[in-house]
Amino acid sequence: MIADILADIGDSRRYTLHSHTEYCDGRATMEAFARKAVEEGFTHYGFTPHSPIIITSPCNMLRDNVARYDAEFSRIVREHGDKVKFYRSMEIDYLGDEWGPAHDYFASLNLDYSIGSVHFIPTQEGDYVDIDGNFEGFKKKMAKHFHDDIRYVVETFYAQSCRMVEAGGFDIIGHLDKIGSNAGYYQPGIESEPWYQSLLDDLISRVIDARLTVEINTKAWAQHGRMFPHPDKWAALVRAGVPIVVNSDVHVPALINAGRDEAYKLLDSITNSAI
Repeated sequence: MIADILADIGDSRRYTLHSHTEYCDGRATMEAFARKAVEEGFTHYGFTPHSPIIITSPCNMLRDNVARYDAEFSRIVREHGDKVKFYRSMEIDYLGDEWGPAHDYFASLNLDYSIGSVHFIPTQEGDYVDIDGNFEGFKKKMAKHFHDDIRYVVETFYAQSCRMVEAGGFDIIGHLDKIGSNAGYYQPGIESEPWYQSLLDDLISRVIDARLTVEINTKAWAQHGRMFPHPDKWAALVRAGVPIVVNSDVHVPALINAGRDEAYKLLDSITNSAI
């Protein structure tokens, strides 16, 4: 259970519970990440490949590779488990009622914990499209798949996120306002608009009510100066007493701790002010 994992992590800040390897869109082997975790003095490390899904995606693990992932995880625990506590998990994509963290398939895997995330949303015609990734790709998808309707994309992202929270079946909500990054490049100032803030606040309220663990995701810090959720929302999470973890969402071993120290410095300041 996630509560037991968080209790085990305790006061340690040398951890990440969100990472990607060769089994999805990561750029190195599980072994390379495990060695880096040992080298960096990490105490806890979670492997979270993008889950198998019911549509074609080059970024997601194939269901046929899950057994290989499990076997490699077991080998890494045998090899390095005396130095780092490793966890076997997945970042599970929500694709509506048909597929998501609450699906029986994921319960059957007996994961140590799971991250629930929205990367895909349905177009106006009902086809699921990945709205994550770099802005140039996002801009092309806006024209090709979404009729350049950024409000539709944002509203649908938050609607899908709320449905995922309602359906449950996961422990940590991943980068809960990540759409803000690409949307903000597409239409500067959109995140400050009242309708956008209302959507985000509604999602955060639902997350708090569901007592989910919230990640502060630092992957975009170095390149974009972004953390998810936006730091403006951290005080509300702290006051609500929801568990918070700081995850690097690492795809390259060298970035295993990227942005995490900066996030903790800011989180400490917000926490001290909120007390």
